[in-house]
Amino acid sequence: MPTPLRIAIFTETFLPNVDGVVTILCLMLQRLAELGHRVVLFGPPGGPATYAGAEIVGVGGPRLPFYPELRLNLARRATWQQVRAFQPDLVHAVNPVALGAVGMAFARQLRTPVLASFHTHLPQYAAHYGAGLLAPLVWRYLRSLHNRAAVNLCSSSTLRDELRSQGFRRVRWWQRGVDTVRFSPGPADAAMRARLTDGHPDDFLLLNVGRQAPEKRLDLLRDHLFPNPGLRLALIGGGPGHDALTRHFRGTPTVLPGYLRGEELVNAYRSADAFIFPSTTETFGLVALEAMACGLPVIAARTGGVLDTVIDGVNGLYYDPAHPAQMRPLVDLLRTQPALRATLAAAAIRHAQTRSWRATMDQLVEYYYCAQRVFRLNARPRHMSIDRRGDR
Repeated sequence: MPTPLRIAIFTETFLPNVDGVVTILCLMLQRLAELGHRVVLFGPPGGPATYAGAEIVGVGGPRLPFYPELRLNLARRATWQQVRAFQPDLVHAVNPVALGAVGMAFARQLRTPVLASFHTHLPQYAAHYGAGLLAPLVWRYLRSLHNRAAVNLCSSSTLRDELRSQGFRRVRWWQRGVDTVRFSPGPADAAMRARLTDGHPDDFLLLNVGRQAPEKRLDLLRDHLFPNPGLRLALIGGGPGHDALTRHFRGTPTVLPGYLRGEELVNAYRSADAFIFPSTTETFGLVALEAMACGLPVIAARTGGVLDTVIDGVNGLYYDPAHPAQMRPLVDLLRTQPALRATLAAAAIRHAQTRSWRATMDQLVEYYYCAQRVFRLNARPRHMSIDRRGDR
């Protein structure tokens, strides 16, 4: 059995924030504890002191003015002292930008291997926030960071190919899974359905779950779904776009209840009729897999990480992201053909049940040991080192 590792994780986001990256981190810490690894996580302040046996160290910094939920986390001298005292076997830089870059610098001083994982498509986000001209600079900065790592991980085959085309080296696909014990099919909760349909439980209920921000393209749903008698929309979540979306959807049959967690979230999935996913910036789209695990067919833009999850006409339906008007006839198709909806839902459940989250976390641990091997080989004299291209 491989020797348990001491792992220092540096992440730009963690609890109490709620998003796909945080969900993956929580599952990751749980599985690492089950396997006997020791973990210290360095992240933003305000989180718990421990999680699943891992020590959580808050590292402060200013909030981003355009995205107050996130901070520019800056390490202090005490952070270096804690890392040095921990003597990690490996540093995992999650979405390295600021704090992750510092963690990579610490690893260099300690001569410790680094694994980096790419979760958020910042170059695409730049365009959505009116800074598209900066996208090449963002790519250059991220490439310079990631190419210092022994192994780079990403969450989809589409993203893997894109990163390689951008000059990222040693890129591997770290697959994603879902907790199918928690997210599972079950009866609709009458109270939840009444809440999400604003007291019209017999109407057809479309659901979206996630962080609410401009890059999620949720605003498109209003004009491409409504007016449509008998159709209801629930947008669950929060974020920098929540207030603007509340105003944008005013006067439509849309409910925005904020974040739901735990059993409330599971009941929300179970109480809806279909899941709609207009985002074009997803590196995976974990919420789509959660919805499928609960028995919802997914209507999604044909792009990004969701391509590894949704199979058109089998467990969901795609529309062309350049033509969002296509989503309305797809919704009407599911409304008018309940047998088709049931067939897609059953296939969605079967697909989700093959995506074990523990198996994906075990894959991550294998990549940890791989990063150690690559680091040791690259530390040898140049004439003895491996091909640094790494992806051949």
